[in-house]
Amino acid sequence: MKKLITLFALIMLLGGCKKIAEKIAEDAVVKAMTDGQWKITKFTQNGTDITSSFEGYTFQYYSNKTVDAILNGTKERTGTWDGNAAAMTTWADFPSAPNPISLINGTWNITNSGWTYVEATQNGNETKTLKLVKL
Repeated sequence: MKKLITLFALIMLLGGCKKIAEKIAEDAVVKAMTDGQWKITKFTQNGTDITSSFEGYTFQYYSNKTVDAILNGTKERTGTWDGNAAAMTTWADFPSAPNPISLINGTWNITNSGWTYVEATQNGNETKTLKLVKL
C-alpha cells in the first residue's frame, strides 16, 4: 500500500512539473511576442510575393491576446491572437478588416522561429506564407 501511495504521489508530481514547464514556456513566448513591434518582411499568396502590400505596417501584440495593426505609426485595426507552442501554431483574427490585414486571419503553422522572427504557412483555399521580424 505504501508503494502505491508513493507511486501515485510521484505521478502527480511529474504531471504537475509538466504543466509548470508548459506554463513557463508559454509565458516566455508571450513575453517575446509582446516585447516590441513586428513587421512582415515576406508574404506570399499562392506563390505570388505580395510583401509590398504590408509596406508601412507594424504589429503590436499584447499579453491580453489582442494585437494592433499599425500603419505608418497610427493604429488602424485591433484584432485578437493566440498560439499553441505544442502544436506549433498561431492564429489571428481582425474582424471586418480590409486587405491586406484580412490576409493574416486564420491559423498559421509555424515552420521556423526564434526570439526575433517567425516564419509560418497557412493552407486552405489558398496557400500563404509569411515572415514576421521583430523591430
